[in-house]
Amino acid sequence: MKFFNKSIFVFILCFFVISFFCGCGVNPKQIKRMQALEEGVLNPTTKEELKDAIQKYEHRVEDVTSAAAQTGVWYKILASRYLDDGMYGEALKYYQKAIEYFPANQNLYYWVGVCAGYMAKSSLDYNGSGNFSQRENYLKLSESAYLRALELEPTYARAMYGLAVLYVFDLNESEKAIPLLEKLLTIDTRNTDAMMVLANAYYQNYEFDKAVELYDKIISLSTSPEKKAAAEANKKQVLEMAYGE
Repeated sequence: MKFFNKSIFVFILCFFVISFFCGCGVNPKQIKRMQALEEGVLNPTTKEELKDAIQKYEHRVEDVTSAAAQTGVWYKILASRYLDDGMYGEALKYYQKAIEYFPANQNLYYWVGVCAGYMAKSSLDYNGSGNFSQRENYLKLSESAYLRALELEPTYARAMYGLAVLYVFDLNESEKAIPLLEKLLTIDTRNTDAMMVLANAYYQNYEFDKAVELYDKIISLSTSPEKKAAAEANKKQVLEMAYGE
């Protein structure tokens, strides 16, 4: 009997490893069926058999849960490796897999938003067909991922910023970015990157005085010569548009 248990255990381990690296995932039901073989309790019927099965399987449930959680962690790590290498399509694929294990993790949705945004920029009309549906689909995915992240964590500053950038520079919906960035700046009051995007959104919505005020604030707060110069140039453009200066 000891030899039988050891053999089954080795088989389960091999199955788990092969399944993960072949990309077919790990099915907890399959693991449970193989564990049933190992424990020798396939179909308990009597009270005594049921009590014995419960006692044997109490630790098995923990084993399956732990294995699933570890698989999800590995998908997150793999996705981050692809992200570090700028391989956004592969990263997106594995963040999606990680979400299957951690569907309430706001960080995963944030990174899906980031990766989908990059993939939208790479979805060019290579055939000259005039069809930009792939780009639009990635943009919709990016938006929905940021929104889900904010649904899970309403004060998630990075998701607010990412979604605002999407609205201002990609979706031509800058009016939606304004409340997001105004809220963000109540949380992170010295975030000059968010101020730059918000000033742009104000400008696009003809709120010129607010845009000028923000550019002045950026100039006073920022320690970056490049950012100061950009704010000064943008302020000049706003003033010219508003007052013909």
